[in-house]
Amino acid sequence: MTIDRLNPLDPIQPKKPSGVTRADRNSGNDSVSLSSEAVEKAELFKALELAKAAPEIRMDRVAELKAKIDDPNYINDAILNATADRILDQLL
Repeated sequence: MTIDRLNPLDPIQPKKPSGVTRADRNSGNDSVSLSSEAVEKAELFKALELAKAAPEIRMDRVAELKAKIDDPNYINDAILNATADRILDQLL
């Protein structure tokens, strides 16, 4: 009895490199164009993230300030100027 070695149908061949090189693939200029709707959604998402990161509203302080504003003796130029300065400091 003779046992012969079995050979595969297609012997493994080393892969030949294709004609496209990395420099050839990157030589073209890529560009991305966003629709106005996509830009608006991105701005909305950013605004929502900023709102979520903002500190909580302290309702006790809000009620206290409303009571002070309703008092006619509270509102004067010094307080208005100090309030305006604080608002500007927060915005800048």
